[in-house]
Amino acid sequence: MINFKKVDGKDVGDIKLFALSTCGWCKKTKTFLSDYGAAYSYVDVDLLEGGEQDEALEQQRALNPTGSFPTIWVNDEDVIVGYDVDALGDLVGA
Repeated sequence: MINFKKVDGKDVGDIKLFALSTCGWCKKTKTFLSDYGAAYSYVDVDLLEGGEQDEALEQQRALNPTGSFPTIWVNDEDVIVGYDVDALGDLVGA
């Protein structure tokens, strides 16, 4: 099971962020969500080890076949790929 870290804030849906700790776009996405006070969960895939990293990569690639980061999974159905300010703004009501 993937251990997502929770960030508290207002509920705008179930947001799961697949990120890399070294990715500038991933950091911008986290900052955007935090600046708007949105609750979300994230995992820095590159900091995981062994089977947990394999599981996270498998799930992330099922959502985003290109394998690019960040990948944002919303309410277990919608996917936002990359730092898409318009889509993120719609998500948080900005």
